[in-house]
Amino acid sequence: MTETKISSPKRILIDTDPGIDDSAAILLALASPELQVEGLSIVHGNCSVDQGVRNALAVLELAQATEIAVARGCELPLVQPSLLAPETHGQTGLGYAQLPPPRTKPLAQHACDFLIDRILSAPGEITIVAIGPLTNLALALRKEPRLAAAIKELFIMGGAIRHEGNTTPLAEFNTYVDPHATHIVFHSGIPTTLVPLDVTYQCILTEAHLQELEKIPSPIPAFLRQATRFYMEFHDRYQAIRGCVINDPLALALTFQPDLCDYETLYVDVDISGGVCMGKTFADFYRISGKPANLRVALGVRAEAFLDLFVQRIAALSQKLLSKEVK
Repeated sequence: MTETKISSPKRILIDTDPGIDDSAAILLALASPELQVEGLSIVHGNCSVDQGVRNALAVLELAQATEIAVARGCELPLVQPSLLAPETHGQTGLGYAQLPPPRTKPLAQHACDFLIDRILSAPGEITIVAIGPLTNLALALRKEPRLAAAIKELFIMGGAIRHEGNTTPLAEFNTYVDPHATHIVFHSGIPTTLVPLDVTYQCILTEAHLQELEKIPSPIPAFLRQATRFYMEFHDRYQAIRGCVINDPLALALTFQPDLCDYETLYVDVDISGGVCMGKTFADFYRISGKPANLRVALGVRAEAFLDLFVQRIAALSQKLLSKEVK
């Protein structure tokens, strides 16, 4: 598979609830020369928003990327009660990994205002990668309606179209945690690619991948080993998966290598009526509703190619940082 030729890097903002696979996605972004990460906006989800801020700052310090801004966002969903995921990501959100307390600080500015200011300062130039619940983005859209037209494109890790849910029998975690925010974003008119469990659950990081990375004696493979060990235990215990699904790095990778997936442009919505279907994403494949398509949905994936890319990029970043330490 031929990688995208680099001209000028794509400018991205990552809206994230830094758990295990979010952290892996942040590292993949930093390892990818096609991307220029301009900031992280933090939201509740895998862990509390305050813990997420600490995790984001600590991961950036691990990767020697402390120049990247981190903004604290929403600590609660728009309507639903709070739902965190310590059983999946551990009490800190990073599994068994223990990073030093970060020395850097987040911005004083709220993440919603940070998103608005950054995007409106460069209309049509910034891509958002949303890999947590969509509360920050939904509130930003409500506060500043011009935002939707100013976003270049949006990649969302969320939803389950033909796949079973991972939080309820029908609903995926990010969508279930704040379905009302998801509803706002889906209908905002932003050019959006949805990366649901249909494709992410085919991308399983295994022991063999970790062993390949650990050939480089760098802190990054050591961090991923300890973080994903907890995640692998969860997947084995509850889902009979040997390894762990790395949902968020796939969504990140599609920003610069879209041919990793196959897509359909569809009308997609999320159930917010309550009951057993709450948070379920669904697509109108047969155009029964007559409503125009609003999302491009990834429904097929070249999982092995993606996993190879992930391992190669993280290995290159690890080697780069190791070389700096030697000097």
